[in-house]
Amino acid sequence: MLRLSLLAIIIMVVWIEILPFFIPKKPKKNYSDEKLREIALSRGMHPIPKEYDKFLKLLDSKDNLITKEKVALGKKLYFDTLLSKDRTISCNSCHMLSQNPRDNKQFLEDIMHPKDKTDCMVCHIKDESGSDRLSTAIGVGGVTAHNHLNTPTILNSALAKYRMWDGSLRTSQAVIAPMIHGKYTMDLSTKELQKRLKNTPFYREEFKKVFVNGITFKNVVKALDVYQKTLLTRSSYDRFLDGNNSAMSEQAKRGFRDFIQLGCKGCHTGITVGGQTIQKFPTRNYNHIIDVTGIFSREHIGRETAAFDFNFKQYQRFPFENKGGFLGKNNQQLFRVPILRNVTKTSPYFHNGSVFDLREAVHIMGKYQLSMELSETQIDEIVAFLKSLDGEVVEYKELK
Repeated sequence: MLRLSLLAIIIMVVWIEILPFFIPKKPKKNYSDEKLREIALSRGMHPIPKEYDKFLKLLDSKDNLITKEKVALGKKLYFDTLLSKDRTISCNSCHMLSQNPRDNKQFLEDIMHPKDKTDCMVCHIKDESGSDRLSTAIGVGGVTAHNHLNTPTILNSALAKYRMWDGSLRTSQAVIAPMIHGKYTMDLSTKELQKRLKNTPFYREEFKKVFVNGITFKNVVKALDVYQKTLLTRSSYDRFLDGNNSAMSEQAKRGFRDFIQLGCKGCHTGITVGGQTIQKFPTRNYNHIIDVTGIFSREHIGRETAAFDFNFKQYQRFPFENKGGFLGKNNQQLFRVPILRNVTKTSPYFHNGSVFDLREAVHIMGKYQLSMELSETQIDEIVAFLKSLDGEVVEYKELK
Protein backbone atom coordinates (compact mmCIF):
# COMPACT_ATOMS: atom_id res chain seq x y z
CA MET A 1 0.00 0.00 0.00
CA LEU A 2 2.88 2.32 0.86
CA ARG A 3 4.55 1.60 -2.47
CA LEU A 4 1.32 2.30 -4.34
CA SER A 5 0.97 5.64 -2.52
CA LEU A 6 4.55 6.53 -3.36
CA LEU A 7 4.02 5.59 -7.01
CA ALA A 8 0.88 7.72 -7.15
CA ILE A 9 2.79 10.69 -5.74
CA ILE A 10 5.57 10.28 -8.31
CA ILE A 11 3.05 10.06 -11.16
CA MET A 12 1.25 13.19 -9.96
CA VAL A 13 4.49 15.18 -9.66
CA VAL A 14 5.74 14.08 -13.08
CA TRP A 15 2.38 14.88 -14.68
CA ILE A 16 2.34 18.38 -13.16
CA GLU A 17 5.89 18.97 -14.38
CA ILE A 18 5.24 17.89 -18.00
CA LEU A 19 1.70 19.24 -18.37
CA PRO A 20 2.83 22.72 -19.48
CA PHE A 21 4.63 21.17 -22.47
CA PHE A 22 1.31 19.84 -23.81
CA ILE A 23 -0.47 23.18 -23.56
CA PRO A 24 -0.08 25.13 -26.81
CA LYS A 25 1.55 28.51 -26.33
CA LYS A 26 -0.20 31.55 -27.66
CA PRO A 27 1.73 33.15 -30.51
CA LYS A 28 3.23 36.54 -29.71
CA LYS A 29 1.59 39.51 -31.38
CA ASN A 30 3.82 42.26 -32.65
CA TYR A 31 1.73 45.27 -31.74
CA SER A 32 2.20 48.51 -33.60
CA ASP A 33 2.97 51.56 -31.50
CA GLU A 34 -0.61 52.73 -31.91
CA LYS A 35 -2.03 49.35 -30.82
CA LEU A 36 0.31 49.14 -27.85
CA ARG A 37 -0.79 52.58 -26.74
CA GLU A 38 -4.46 51.75 -27.30
CA ILE A 39 -4.25 48.61 -25.14
CA ALA A 40 -2.48 50.47 -22.34
CA LEU A 41 -4.98 53.32 -22.29
CA SER A 42 -7.88 50.86 -22.32
CA ARG A 43 -6.46 49.39 -19.10
CA GLY A 44 -6.46 52.79 -17.43
CA MET A 45 -2.69 53.11 -17.86
CA HIS A 46 -2.90 56.84 -18.50
CA PRO A 47 0.04 59.26 -18.50
CA ILE A 48 0.76 61.53 -15.54
CA PRO A 49 -0.64 64.96 -16.49
CA LYS A 50 1.82 67.68 -17.44
CA GLU A 51 -0.84 70.39 -17.40
CA TYR A 52 -1.83 71.94 -14.07
CA ASP A 53 -5.56 71.94 -14.77
CA LYS A 54 -5.49 68.20 -15.50
CA PHE A 55 -3.45 67.66 -12.32
CA LEU A 56 -6.12 69.48 -10.30
CA LYS A 57 -8.90 67.50 -11.95
CA LEU A 58 -7.12 64.30 -10.99
CA LEU A 59 -6.21 65.06 -7.35
CA ASP A 60 -7.87 68.18 -6.00
CA SER A 61 -10.67 67.75 -3.45
CA LYS A 62 -13.24 70.09 -1.94
CA ASP A 63 -12.33 69.19 1.64
CA ASN A 64 -8.64 69.95 1.10
CA LEU A 65 -8.08 72.32 -1.80
CA ILE A 66 -4.62 72.41 -3.34
CA THR A 67 -3.08 75.88 -3.10
CA LYS A 68 0.43 77.19 -3.63
CA GLU A 69 0.69 78.31 0.01
CA LYS A 70 -0.57 75.02 1.42
CA VAL A 71 1.85 73.02 -0.74
CA ALA A 72 4.76 75.18 0.46
CA LEU A 73 3.76 74.62 4.10
CA GLY A 74 3.41 70.88 3.52
CA LYS A 75 6.86 70.76 1.95
CA LYS A 76 8.40 72.56 4.93
CA LEU A 77 6.79 70.06 7.30
CA TYR A 78 7.87 67.12 5.14
CA PHE A 79 11.56 67.91 5.57
CA ASP A 80 11.35 68.98 9.22
CA THR A 81 12.69 66.64 11.93
CA LEU A 82 10.48 68.49 14.42
CA LEU A 83 7.79 65.95 13.50
CA SER A 84 9.63 63.09 15.22
CA LYS A 85 9.87 62.40 18.96
CA ASP A 86 13.65 62.68 19.21
CA ARG A 87 13.93 65.26 16.41
CA THR A 88 16.21 63.01 14.36
CA ILE A 89 14.05 62.01 11.41
CA SER A 90 11.59 63.64 9.03
CA CYS A 91 9.15 62.24 6.47
CA ASN A 92 12.01 62.58 4.00
CA SER A 93 14.23 60.23 6.01
CA CYS A 94 12.23 57.23 4.83
CA HIS A 95 10.65 58.71 1.70
CA MET A 96 13.72 60.42 0.31
CA LEU A 97 13.45 63.14 -2.30
CA SER A 98 16.14 65.27 -3.91
CA GLN A 99 16.60 67.46 -0.85
CA ASN A 100 18.78 65.08 1.15
CA PRO A 101 18.50 65.56 4.93
CA ARG A 102 22.19 66.14 5.64
CA ASP A 103 21.32 67.46 9.09
CA ASN A 104 19.55 64.20 9.92
CA LYS A 105 21.47 62.29 12.62
CA GLN A 106 19.95 58.95 11.69
CA PHE A 107 20.77 59.55 8.04
CA LEU A 108 24.39 60.34 8.84
CA GLU A 109 24.60 57.24 11.04
CA ASP A 110 23.42 55.12 8.11
CA ILE A 111 26.06 56.58 5.80
CA MET A 112 28.88 56.18 8.35
CA HIS A 113 28.07 52.52 8.98
CA PRO A 114 27.05 51.05 5.60
CA LYS A 115 28.03 47.52 6.66
CA ASP A 116 25.13 47.56 9.08
CA LYS A 117 22.77 48.68 6.31
CA THR A 118 22.67 47.85 2.58
CA ASP A 119 25.07 48.58 -0.22
CA CYS A 120 22.14 49.71 -2.38
CA MET A 121 21.30 52.54 -0.01
CA VAL A 122 24.89 53.81 -0.04
CA CYS A 123 25.31 53.65 -3.82
CA HIS A 124 21.93 55.08 -4.77
CA ILE A 125 21.43 57.60 -1.99
CA LYS A 126 21.11 60.48 -4.48
CA ASP A 127 18.38 58.80 -6.51
CA GLU A 128 15.02 60.48 -6.18
CA SER A 129 13.28 57.27 -5.22
CA GLY A 130 10.75 58.38 -2.63
CA SER A 131 12.03 55.53 -0.45
CA ASP A 132 15.03 54.90 1.82
CA ARG A 133 16.63 52.01 -0.11
CA LEU A 134 16.81 49.91 3.05
CA SER A 135 15.44 46.39 3.48
CA THR A 136 13.48 47.61 6.48
CA ALA A 137 12.59 51.14 7.49
CA ILE A 138 14.30 52.76 10.49
CA GLY A 139 12.32 54.97 12.86
CA VAL A 140 13.15 57.12 15.88
CA GLY A 141 15.90 55.81 18.12
CA GLY A 142 17.05 53.43 15.38
CA VAL A 143 14.07 51.07 15.79
CA THR A 144 13.34 48.95 12.74
CA ALA A 145 9.91 48.64 11.20
CA HIS A 146 7.50 46.11 12.67
CA ASN A 147 7.61 42.83 10.70
CA HIS A 148 10.75 44.03 8.91
CA LEU A 149 8.64 45.90 6.35
CA ASN A 150 10.23 47.70 3.43
CA THR A 151 9.40 51.37 2.70
CA PRO A 152 7.20 51.84 -0.39
CA THR A 153 7.86 54.89 -2.55
CA ILE A 154 5.86 58.02 -1.87
CA LEU A 155 6.20 59.14 -5.49
CA ASN A 156 2.86 58.88 -7.31
CA SER A 157 1.33 57.20 -4.24
CA ALA A 158 -1.43 59.82 -4.05
CA LEU A 159 -2.89 58.15 -7.15
CA ALA A 160 -3.00 54.67 -5.60
CA LYS A 161 -6.22 53.12 -4.32
CA TYR A 162 -4.48 51.14 -1.57
CA ARG A 163 -1.68 52.05 0.82
CA MET A 164 0.47 50.09 3.26
CA TRP A 165 1.67 46.57 2.42
CA ASP A 166 -1.61 45.02 3.52
CA GLY A 167 -3.70 47.62 1.71
CA SER A 168 -5.31 48.63 5.01
CA LEU A 169 -5.45 52.38 4.27
CA ARG A 170 -7.19 53.94 1.30
CA THR A 171 -6.31 57.65 1.23
CA SER A 172 -3.11 59.67 1.40
CA GLN A 173 -4.45 61.56 4.43
CA ALA A 174 -5.15 58.32 6.28
CA VAL A 175 -1.47 57.32 6.14
CA ILE A 176 -0.05 60.46 7.74
CA ALA A 177 -1.31 60.15 11.34
CA PRO A 178 -0.09 56.53 11.77
CA MET A 179 3.34 57.55 10.48
CA ILE A 180 3.63 60.46 12.93
CA HIS A 181 2.20 58.57 15.91
CA GLY A 182 3.65 55.10 15.23
CA LYS A 183 6.26 53.82 17.69
CA TYR A 184 8.21 52.26 14.82
CA THR A 185 8.19 55.49 12.82
CA MET A 186 8.13 59.02 14.32
CA ASP A 187 6.47 58.26 17.67
CA LEU A 188 5.16 61.79 18.31
CA SER A 189 1.83 62.56 19.97
CA THR A 190 -0.68 65.05 18.62
CA LYS A 191 -0.35 67.19 21.74
CA GLU A 192 3.44 67.40 21.55
CA LEU A 193 3.43 68.15 17.82
CA GLN A 194 0.96 71.00 18.23
CA LYS A 195 3.00 72.38 21.13
CA ARG A 196 6.20 72.37 19.09
CA LEU A 197 4.56 74.08 16.13
CA LYS A 198 2.95 76.76 18.29
CA ASN A 199 6.34 77.45 19.89
CA THR A 200 7.84 78.06 16.45
CA PRO A 201 7.20 81.63 15.12
CA PHE A 202 7.52 80.55 11.48
CA TYR A 203 4.83 77.88 11.79
CA ARG A 204 2.53 80.15 13.78
CA GLU A 205 2.58 82.68 10.93
CA GLU A 206 2.39 80.19 8.07
CA PHE A 207 -0.50 78.17 9.51
CA LYS A 208 -2.37 81.43 10.14
CA LYS A 209 -1.95 82.35 6.45
CA VAL A 210 -3.12 78.97 5.14
CA PHE A 211 -5.79 77.91 7.63
CA VAL A 212 -8.46 80.01 9.33
CA ASN A 213 -8.11 78.03 12.58
CA GLY A 214 -4.31 78.01 12.52
CA ILE A 215 -2.31 75.14 14.00
CA THR A 216 -4.19 71.88 14.50
CA PHE A 217 -3.16 68.31 13.88
CA LYS A 218 -5.81 68.03 11.18
CA ASN A 219 -4.26 70.99 9.38
CA VAL A 220 -0.81 69.40 9.61
CA VAL A 221 -2.25 66.33 7.88
CA LYS A 222 -3.91 68.46 5.21
CA ALA A 223 -0.71 70.36 4.42
CA LEU A 224 1.34 67.18 4.15
CA ASP A 225 -1.42 65.61 2.06
CA VAL A 226 -1.42 68.31 -0.62
CA TYR A 227 2.39 68.31 -0.82
CA GLN A 228 2.39 64.54 -1.25
CA LYS A 229 -0.08 64.94 -4.12
CA THR A 230 2.44 67.06 -6.03
CA LEU A 231 5.01 64.24 -6.04
CA LEU A 232 4.06 62.89 -9.44
CA THR A 233 6.66 61.80 -11.98
CA ARG A 234 6.67 61.78 -15.76
CA SER A 235 8.92 59.59 -17.87
CA SER A 236 9.53 58.39 -21.43
CA TYR A 237 6.62 56.00 -20.86
CA ASP A 238 4.29 58.99 -20.33
CA ARG A 239 5.60 60.70 -23.45
CA PHE A 240 4.93 57.50 -25.39
CA LEU A 241 1.37 57.36 -24.07
CA ASP A 242 1.01 61.02 -25.09
CA GLY A 243 1.73 59.99 -28.68
CA ASN A 244 5.51 60.27 -29.04
CA ASN A 245 6.48 56.95 -30.66
CA SER A 246 10.22 57.64 -30.33
CA ALA A 247 10.05 58.27 -26.57
CA MET A 248 10.61 54.59 -25.73
CA SER A 249 13.32 52.35 -27.17
CA GLU A 250 12.34 49.39 -29.34
CA GLN A 251 13.53 47.03 -26.58
CA ALA A 252 11.37 48.83 -24.04
CA LYS A 253 8.38 48.55 -26.38
CA ARG A 254 8.98 44.81 -26.70
CA GLY A 255 9.13 44.68 -22.91
CA PHE A 256 5.84 46.58 -22.76
CA ARG A 257 4.34 44.01 -25.14
CA ASP A 258 5.63 41.19 -22.92
CA PHE A 259 4.24 43.01 -19.88
CA ILE A 260 0.81 43.05 -21.51
CA GLN A 261 0.78 39.61 -23.12
CA LEU A 262 2.26 37.66 -20.22
CA GLY A 263 -0.32 39.07 -17.82
CA CYS A 264 1.76 41.49 -15.71
CA LYS A 265 -0.73 44.24 -16.53
CA GLY A 266 -3.45 42.25 -14.74
CA CYS A 267 -2.14 43.45 -11.37
CA HIS A 268 0.27 46.26 -12.25
CA THR A 269 -2.22 48.51 -13.94
CA GLY A 270 -3.73 51.97 -13.76
CA ILE A 271 -1.99 55.33 -14.00
CA THR A 272 0.53 54.26 -11.33
CA VAL A 273 1.21 50.83 -12.92
CA GLY A 274 0.36 49.25 -9.57
CA GLY A 275 -1.09 50.25 -6.21
CA GLN A 276 -4.64 49.76 -7.46
CA THR A 277 -5.43 46.29 -6.09
CA ILE A 278 -4.63 43.76 -3.37
CA GLN A 279 -3.42 40.40 -4.69
CA LYS A 280 -2.24 37.01 -3.42
CA PHE A 281 1.52 36.48 -3.47
CA PRO A 282 2.81 34.05 -4.41
CA THR A 283 -0.03 32.44 -6.34
CA ARG A 284 2.00 29.27 -6.74
CA ASN A 285 2.94 27.11 -3.76
CA TYR A 286 6.54 26.61 -2.77
CA ASN A 287 6.69 23.20 -1.12
CA HIS A 288 9.34 20.67 -0.21
CA ILE A 289 7.84 17.21 -0.52
CA ILE A 290 9.21 14.26 1.48
CA ASP A 291 7.47 10.88 1.55
CA VAL A 292 7.17 8.92 4.79
CA THR A 293 9.88 6.46 3.80
CA GLY A 294 12.43 9.17 3.07
CA ILE A 295 13.18 7.54 -0.30
CA PHE A 296 11.67 10.24 -2.46
CA SER A 297 12.60 13.88 -1.81
CA ARG A 298 12.30 16.84 -4.15
CA GLU A 299 11.18 20.43 -4.40
CA HIS A 300 7.89 21.06 -6.12
CA ILE A 301 6.47 24.29 -7.38
CA GLY A 302 2.90 24.24 -8.59
CA ARG A 303 -0.49 25.84 -8.49
CA GLU A 304 -1.90 26.30 -5.05
CA THR A 305 -4.85 24.09 -5.95
CA ALA A 306 -2.43 21.29 -6.77
CA ALA A 307 -0.64 21.38 -3.43
CA PHE A 308 -0.20 18.02 -1.71
CA ASP A 309 -1.75 17.13 1.60
CA PHE A 310 -0.02 13.94 2.73
CA ASN A 311 1.52 15.15 6.00
CA PHE A 312 4.51 16.53 4.13
CA LYS A 313 6.47 19.44 5.55
CA GLN A 314 6.10 22.85 3.92
CA TYR A 315 9.29 24.81 4.48
CA GLN A 316 8.31 28.26 3.23
CA ARG A 317 5.52 30.17 1.53
CA PHE A 318 7.72 32.58 -0.39
CA PRO A 319 10.57 32.22 -2.90
CA PHE A 320 12.80 34.02 -0.41
CA GLU A 321 13.23 34.14 3.36
CA ASN A 322 10.16 35.85 4.83
CA LYS A 323 12.15 37.79 7.39
CA GLY A 324 9.71 39.46 9.77
CA GLY A 325 7.01 36.87 9.19
CA PHE A 326 4.57 39.31 7.58
CA LEU A 327 1.75 37.56 5.69
CA GLY A 328 -0.25 40.51 4.42
CA LYS A 329 -3.92 41.26 4.90
CA ASN A 330 -5.59 38.90 7.39
CA ASN A 331 -2.45 36.71 7.24
CA GLN A 332 -3.69 35.44 3.87
CA GLN A 333 -0.64 36.48 1.81
CA LEU A 334 -2.66 39.32 0.36
CA PHE A 335 -0.50 42.31 -0.50
CA ARG A 336 -0.99 45.72 -2.02
CA VAL A 337 0.47 45.52 -5.53
CA PRO A 338 3.55 47.78 -5.60
CA ILE A 339 3.73 50.85 -7.84
CA LEU A 340 6.19 50.18 -10.67
CA ARG A 341 6.89 53.77 -11.58
CA ASN A 342 10.56 54.50 -10.72
CA VAL A 343 10.96 50.84 -9.72
CA THR A 344 14.61 50.69 -10.80
CA LYS A 345 15.33 53.26 -8.07
CA THR A 346 13.39 51.61 -5.25
CA SER A 347 15.31 48.42 -4.54
CA PRO A 348 15.34 46.26 -2.47
CA TYR A 349 12.09 44.63 -3.51
CA PHE A 350 9.09 42.86 -2.00
CA HIS A 351 7.48 43.54 1.37
CA ASN A 352 10.56 42.79 3.44
CA GLY A 353 13.24 43.97 1.02
CA SER A 354 14.59 40.47 0.47
CA VAL A 355 15.53 40.85 -3.20
CA PHE A 356 18.05 43.47 -4.32
CA ASP A 357 18.32 42.74 -8.04
CA LEU A 358 15.53 43.87 -10.37
CA ARG A 359 16.17 41.07 -12.84
CA GLU A 360 15.76 38.54 -10.03
CA ALA A 361 12.54 40.24 -8.95
CA VAL A 362 11.19 39.94 -12.51
CA HIS A 363 12.23 36.28 -12.63
CA ILE A 364 10.47 35.59 -9.33
CA MET A 365 7.26 37.27 -10.48
CA GLY A 366 7.25 35.27 -13.69
CA LYS A 367 7.87 31.95 -11.98
CA TYR A 368 5.84 32.22 -8.81
CA GLN A 369 3.08 34.56 -9.93
CA LEU A 370 2.57 33.57 -13.57
CA SER A 371 4.00 30.01 -13.60
CA MET A 372 6.42 31.02 -16.35
CA GLU A 373 10.15 30.51 -16.67
CA LEU A 374 10.99 33.77 -18.40
CA SER A 375 13.86 33.72 -20.87
CA GLU A 376 16.86 36.01 -20.48
CA THR A 377 15.63 37.97 -23.49
CA GLN A 378 12.19 38.43 -21.97
CA ILE A 379 13.71 39.59 -18.68
CA ASP A 380 15.96 42.05 -20.55
CA GLU A 381 12.97 43.43 -22.43
CA ILE A 382 10.76 43.75 -19.35
CA VAL A 383 13.56 45.48 -17.41
CA ALA A 384 14.01 47.89 -20.34
CA PHE A 385 10.29 48.67 -20.12
CA LEU A 386 10.52 49.16 -16.35
CA LYS A 387 13.39 51.62 -16.90
CA SER A 388 11.08 53.62 -19.15
CA LEU A 389 8.91 54.19 -16.05
CA ASP A 390 11.70 56.14 -14.32
CA GLY A 391 10.79 59.81 -14.27
CA GLU A 392 11.29 63.17 -12.65
CA VAL A 393 8.86 64.99 -10.37
CA VAL A 394 6.64 67.28 -12.42
CA GLU A 395 7.20 70.97 -11.60
CA TYR A 396 3.85 72.65 -12.06
CA LYS A 397 4.69 76.33 -12.55
CA GLU A 398 1.49 77.38 -10.80
CA LEU A 399 2.84 75.91 -7.54
CA LYS A 400 6.26 77.56 -7.65
